Amino acid sequence: MATFKTCVQKQRKDGFYPVYIRVTHNRKSAYIKTDKLIDSKGLSAAGDVKDTFVLKYCIDKITEFIDRLNKVDTEKWTINDVVDFLQQIDEDICFSDYARKYKFEMAKNGQERNARNYELAYQHLERYAGTNKLMFSRFTTNFVDGWIQSLLSSARAKEMYPICIRQIFKAAILEYNDYDRGLIRIKTNPWLKVKIPAADVPEKRAIDPEKVREFFSAAIPESNYKLSVPELGRDVAMMIMCLAGINTVDLYHLKKADLRDGIIHYNRRKTMKFRRDHAYLEIKLPDILMPLFDKYKARQDSPYLFMFAERYSGEDSFNANVNIGIRILCEKSLGMQKGEQYCCYTFRHTWGTVAQNNCGATLEEVGFAMNHSSAHKVTQGYIKPDYTSVSVLNQKVIDFLFFCAPEEKRKEESDGMELRISPKYQVRGEAFFRGRKIASLCDIGFNNKEEVIASLVGQLPDDIPNRCMVQFRVENVDKDQVAIYERMKGKGF
Repeated sequence: MATFKTCVQKQRKDGFYPVYIRVTHNRKSAYIKTDKLIDSKGLSAAGDVKDTFVLKYCIDKITEFIDRLNKVDTEKWTINDVVDFLQQIDEDICFSDYARKYKFEMAKNGQERNARNYELAYQHLERYAGTNKLMFSRFTTNFVDGWIQSLLSSARAKEMYPICIRQIFKAAILEYNDYDRGLIRIKTNPWLKVKIPAADVPEKRAIDPEKVREFFSAAIPESNYKLSVPELGRDVAMMIMCLAGINTVDLYHLKKADLRDGIIHYNRRKTMKFRRDHAYLEIKLPDILMPLFDKYKARQDSPYLFMFAERYSGEDSFNANVNIGIRILCEKSLGMQKGEQYCCYTFRHTWGTVAQNNCGATLEEVGFAMNHSSAHKVTQGYIKPDYTSVSVLNQKVIDFLFFCAPEEKRKEESDGMELRISPKYQVRGEAFFRGRKIASLCDIGFNNKEEVIASLVGQLPDDIPNRCMVQFRVENVDKDQVAIYERMKGKGF
């Protein structure tokens, strides 16, 4: 068992002696420095400390040290082990350093987006504290309450940020505090008293079907760039709307290997780390998106399905540019004011709303198609899901929004090959604008799809504005094949 004694060593130049607690263990000695100083009057003739105030302080510390060492087995410890054990008790820990380490580990484990939320949370707390070296000892109930008060004007951060900080704090307590050995390095825990406010209920972002049609048929503002930001925003919004509300982060990370036999296989990155099924989903690539998938395809040597990873530095940059493009289109083409403009989530929310309200899907069917976690987690573990229903419901939504025919049974390409047309085949063609059929034909004598589209273009009304998108549906009646194409007035026809 270690023994202790209050002592001094060398006198400083100013005449004072620093006070130490000498620790002796297994015939070896080491010294723990205190914050106390004495002059020669505080020493006896034999050089021992006699200052009563300093002695009382050191006796209290020695009593605390003995109490803690009695709770552990120190028989095989070295003197350095004993000193390290005792000094760690009073050493304050830097919350900022631990928070950064915690965020780094999250990102390394594939939780990049959640790690970003944690980073925003501790950065905001550091700004409030006025230091990026925030210590755990600073965490009192008043300090945390004051920080939360500064967040009350926000809609979501007032709940999300404190929850993130609390989670980091709990992880640190588990790592640093050893209650079995009486080693309590983080002595404060304000979260037992602090009340975290609830986030505001988000406003419903879904829009009416007619507004969806208006958006996707709006004229894309002219630009000197080959691919403008508004055009990107419109096209990615179309992908979201026609892939059961898929997130931009999942579009960004799709690989060529994820598209097999016309089926997209992916894991929703937001929740894949937390769900037993890894948030896996399959959905058929709809015909209406074939032109966009070809337009945005990645280089041949890239593993990604789309060129988004080549053009943008990361998923956040991609998402920001898509939202900027959507806002510009809303402002310049639809005359919408700030605060009314759409964003990526508008189309995800709208897909779910249309699926339920206009296509007869249940809430559970909508949740399954949008890759939400199931309420029946135990049952879900027994069953191998059939994702066909997702593609069927998705096609109903597409038909309702763009072809005004949710009840019509669509013909699928039977062999997945490019639609083939020759003069001997009967061809049916239809043109749609804002979900309304504005031209149609049924005839033979066409050599390719472009001749069919050109014939339909001749029937289009003149009042369609330039740079607006028109959908063309071309069907080989004899082969029972169908394909969807999009063209921009003034650029594609």
